Amino acid sequence: MHFFRSLGPAVARVSPLEAIRAGVGALVGLGIAGLFLLSPSIDLKMGLFLVAPFGASSVLLFAVPNSPLAQPWSAIVGNTVAALVGVAVCMLVEDAALRIALAVGLAITATILCRAVHPPAGAVAMTAAMSPEAIDQMGFWFALAPIAVGTMILVVFAAIYARLTGRHYPFRQFDDPSKHGTADPDPTERLGLTEEELTGILESYRQSFNLGVEDLARLIGAAELQAATHSTGPLTAGDIMSRNLITVRPETGLAKVADLFKRHRFKSLPVVGPNAKFLGIIFQIHLISQARDDALRLNRGFSSAFKRLLDRERDNSVQAGDIMMVAGPRATPNTPIGALLPLMADGEVDAVPVLEQGCVTGIVTRTDLISALARGAVRND
Repeated sequence: MHFFRSLGPAVARVSPLEAIRAGVGALVGLGIAGLFLLSPSIDLKMGLFLVAPFGASSVLLFAVPNSPLAQPWSAIVGNTVAALVGVAVCMLVEDAALRIALAVGLAITATILCRAVHPPAGAVAMTAAMSPEAIDQMGFWFALAPIAVGTMILVVFAAIYARLTGRHYPFRQFDDPSKHGTADPDPTERLGLTEEELTGILESYRQSFNLGVEDLARLIGAAELQAATHSTGPLTAGDIMSRNLITVRPETGLAKVADLFKRHRFKSLPVVGPNAKFLGIIFQIHLISQARDDALRLNRGFSSAFKRLLDRERDNSVQAGDIMMVAGPRATPNTPIGALLPLMADGEVDAVPVLEQGCVTGIVTRTDLISALARGAVRND
């Protein structure tokens, strides 16, 4: 029974939307490359033509962009080195079977030594070894065009497509600054483990080709965060939320918004319509960002721009509805507070509105969450 179970899928289930996102990415990347930059027909003079391994590269670049095997170095260097090996073997070995096997085997060795393992590189070497007539005409130019040029085109499209669809490609390195631009790693990655220790974990489990150090840190942090939710007990958002809310309307002027922030020392204000219908939320950073944009646009000091921003409230040119966040995270009174942890752990938002039938009935701030966790820790002690 266990044997047959091991024959089943080893990849976690993903949403249909993610499958469509990956498929559309490959379609767009290869489609644009084929229409405008590379040719579906073979051109042995220029070398700007599509080859089958580009399809395999597209699977990695668009379906699993976080894989170490899909990163720009692995893709570009891996394919190019494999092409060089394949061309060299094709020139030196006459027997077809030996030529193909030797090209692929040496390409694997070479790409590992270059820290550029990219599975389609094996197909690149095999393509060269199986095409002695083309290699006779192109020689080592084959490694530059179509292989290196074509792979670089796909990598550029993959990076653009990832940005447009909310993904990260290339992935961040372990010592990159956090999203806040500081040297501190993101909260979910503050593990107390060094890059060398994380690398050692990957090597000990022979996973260095499958997972990067940055992703391992992120996964460990996410696992710790999930484990923390198990100790929060049955508390829900409804148990800890603030109910006596101060809200504003979309037409509320920014001077009034700023005054409420100052008077109540809030960091967030829900924006509601009739019957407390939730429309969005304003964080202090939205007010600051608006003033900063004014300062840059008018080339004035920040304080004078902020004063002018508030003065503009008199003619209603800027209102609460203009700067509120509409698509932020939301909860219901029954949402476990453990589910709120990842929503606020990365620093994107300071509070999560609690809704019932589209109307705001409360709000859970980061302070509320910390207090609940602290009470839980005291009870556990």
